[in-house]
Amino acid sequence: MRLGDVANEGACSYGKPLDGVRVLAAEQMQALPYATQLLARLGAEVVKVEHPEHGESGRGASPAMIDPHGRKVGATFLRNNFNKRSVGIDLKAPEGRELFLALVPHFDVVAENFKAGTMDRMGLGYETIAAAHPRAIYLSISGFGNAIETPYRDWPAYASIVEAMSGIYDYKAPDGPPVTIPVGALGDISSALFGVIGVLAALRHRDRTGEGQYVDIAMLDAMLAMTDVVTNFWSLGVRPEPGKQLEVICEGFRASDGYVVTQIVREHQFFKLAELIGRPEWKDDPRFATRAGWGPAFESEIRPAVEAWAATRTKLQAAQELTAAGIAAGPSNHASDVIDDPHVAARAMLVEMERTDDIAEPILVPGNPVKMSKVAEGPETRVPWVGEHTDDVLTAELGLGADAIEHLRSAGVVT
Repeated sequence: MRLGDVANEGACSYGKPLDGVRVLAAEQMQALPYATQLLARLGAEVVKVEHPEHGESGRGASPAMIDPHGRKVGATFLRNNFNKRSVGIDLKAPEGRELFLALVPHFDVVAENFKAGTMDRMGLGYETIAAAHPRAIYLSISGFGNAIETPYRDWPAYASIVEAMSGIYDYKAPDGPPVTIPVGALGDISSALFGVIGVLAALRHRDRTGEGQYVDIAMLDAMLAMTDVVTNFWSLGVRPEPGKQLEVICEGFRASDGYVVTQIVREHQFFKLAELIGRPEWKDDPRFATRAGWGPAFESEIRPAVEAWAATRTKLQAAQELTAAGIAAGPSNHASDVIDDPHVAARAMLVEMERTDDIAEPILVPGNPVKMSKVAEGPETRVPWVGEHTDDVLTAELGLGADAIEHLRSAGVVT
């Protein structure tokens, strides 16, 4: 899918569920930008407020491309900022703060993801916003939350920090150093999803009561929810131990061109595997009568047998045969496999954005995973350049003339 394309075009006449919802976002990096991008994909209008000179910190990420003005645009920014307008305002300047507060009553949602307490120190915390606009929904995403006192409230946080503190790293590698960020920015995107849920619930609450409210998302809370197995299994007496295998088979097996992953959690699934790979005698082996016997024989007998079978098959062929036999399986894909995957294409799950620095290969950004029968996807618009829409927004929302905007620009308050 390319920028400007539309999927599920027959649903265009319905509009989008968040049409008319307006979001003013003082945001950076990934957690909040992903949330507001998803809101925008569902129809919300998002105005992004960022530093007037260098923009938000995600623009400085690597790898990067160069924008038409010769500035770096990093990968973190590129994949989280479709369908937004950018206004460059220095929120630390008194005039910048006043501009932001003047914009607030024009929006339904005010959102920020600075370190806890930052917006309060700038005079833009929830109480101030609520006083200016009582119906406003204020979304805050931070490492450890703002609304409830916690020992970590003042700590800065990235995804890897809250992932580590959730216990999942130690759970997966109890006998060695943690493998950090094993699945990309799980700590960011999980927080973003809970943020979107909170905003949608608050909008529904406002429809009923007429009142706005504070939606406070802590990244660590989101990770505790995503890694529920850590504390739940511990409470049930399971202790992670080096080399100890749970009573399931959830493993990657080497095939001719990579690995196929399968998950077997019931005895009847194991017996189907035995039949498929030519080891029917396992069905009568008392060691394998229950799943408790899989772990002790896994490396010595089960893995070698499965990999001998898979060696004559590609990872995709192995997955196809396993699934045909009623066993959950899938190939462990490389990036190139994902890009060429027919499922990904059919569901428009990669969006191409042309580069602006004379490199032919487009930027690929994940599409919208929320598929709805009466909501069309797209057309998407590219990420904004720093302050690209400052004049338009300040003129349309606040009625500022060219002279007033130029005064602010010359003072470094806007760009």
